Amino acid sequence: MAYSIGLALPFLNLLQSGKSAMELTIQHLSALAPLLITNLTIVVVMLTIAWNRNHLQTFMLSCAGLNLALLSIIQALKVAPLVVTKLMIIDNFALLYIALILIATIACIILAHAHIGEGSTGYPGNKEELYLLLLLAAAGGIVLVSSQHLAELLIGLELLSIPTYGLVTYAFFNKRSLEAGIKYMVLSTASSAFLLFGMALLYAEAGSLSFTGIGHAIAATKMPAPSAQLGLTIMLIGLSFKLSLVPFHLWTPDVYEGAPAPVAAFLATVSKVAVFAVMVRLFQISPAANTGVLSNVLTVIAIASILFGNLLALTQSNLKRLLSYSSIAHFGYLLIALVASKGLAVEAICVYLVTYVLNSLGAFGVITLMSAPFQDCDTDTLHTYRGLFWRRPYLTIVLTLIMLSLAGIPLTAGFIGKFYIVATGVEAHEWWLVTSLVLGNAISLFYYLRVMITLYMIGPSLRYVDTELHWEQKAGGVMLLAIAIFVFLLGVYPQPLLTIVRYTTLGA
Repeated sequence: MAYSIGLALPFLNLLQSGKSAMELTIQHLSALAPLLITNLTIVVVMLTIAWNRNHLQTFMLSCAGLNLALLSIIQALKVAPLVVTKLMIIDNFALLYIALILIATIACIILAHAHIGEGSTGYPGNKEELYLLLLLAAAGGIVLVSSQHLAELLIGLELLSIPTYGLVTYAFFNKRSLEAGIKYMVLSTASSAFLLFGMALLYAEAGSLSFTGIGHAIAATKMPAPSAQLGLTIMLIGLSFKLSLVPFHLWTPDVYEGAPAPVAAFLATVSKVAVFAVMVRLFQISPAANTGVLSNVLTVIAIASILFGNLLALTQSNLKRLLSYSSIAHFGYLLIALVASKGLAVEAICVYLVTYVLNSLGAFGVITLMSAPFQDCDTDTLHTYRGLFWRRPYLTIVLTLIMLSLAGIPLTAGFIGKFYIVATGVEAHEWWLVTSLVLGNAISLFYYLRVMITLYMIGPSLRYVDTELHWEQKAGGVMLLAIAIFVFLLGVYPQPLLTIVRYTTLGA
């Protein structure tokens, strides 16, 4: 109770001081344009749903609003870096991840439109609210990656998480979806509790809730105080729930399997990217993250996530569960750069997250198109994909390319991402982490190869499940083909991405 009161006091002081200190200018509005346009889109979609339900209209408005928000990043770059308030900073780092969040959300909205169907076919309930929940969660992600204060971190995380509970349980006709939603809600609540307790400990030691203030307070002492180390460690536990890192990963396969495929894609991309981005900002600014107990904890979690994620994926016959365990391993790889902390670390994380988002959207995009329009459950069991090449060859080529990229095979985007992570680990002399990455990636080849082989096998006695004949002529199919092209092009010629990432800097 005392910690809760102690944490609440600086929040109240911040709000009181902000009344007189806050003066918005054109520069501030330009910097905040992506968030403001996203929020305006939410209001417009909400009013449209209240006035006249129209599935296609809601879909078009959602896509248009997010595309405008994405275009507004060009203007925001002209005024960045800019400290908008004590809570938020808009810099190149934040804008890159805002762009990634908006692109991934647009892709998930397009997949959702294909998944829930049009007219009387597909999802039998109200369809429009799905887009509203996706927009709300995306706004939370934008707030999260722009935060430079623990109060803003908490606000962004809750704004991201609460709509996600509804997204996971959106297919409430399916018992697995309801079960997944309850599991995710309970564990997210536990995650928030850990996060708040860690914040309280950190505030008690540093006397500040801003990332910079915490960093300065800890840097003033030669050795970080045990309470500061403990506070950061407990916060790491809370964030690890959201990232499904071992041993906080148990919810992941059930939630991915129970959630509709576009929602699982959103969880795997937007939700995790936003949380990891704010964790990078916090841990890069605080020197306590680079030394002592916390560095050892991160190392153990990284190795465990890589090995357990890949080993558990070996036994899966469900494609969504396989991808869920695979995502655990991928964020274990990312922790290597976070532990390394110096040199190429921030660039490596950016490159890897871009490639990971493309691969995840491609994999879940195939599952979505195979499951569209909405049925009682998604087409996610591996045997239903057997012999898919002989029925839908182009869709099979897309999924094959995505699997190769996830495995880190050369001439795919995934190879570039893994190369950067290995280079970062070698540069920091983190040999145990580099060894675990090589071993984990070798294990992953087996289950990615098993998926690819299944696609080309012939099973005459099996009941076939197929997507629509002309799937590539619809929005979801066009987007999926574009993702596959980008995955290949970035593997062959990654220079444009590397140029963008090179200008990604933290802070003003």
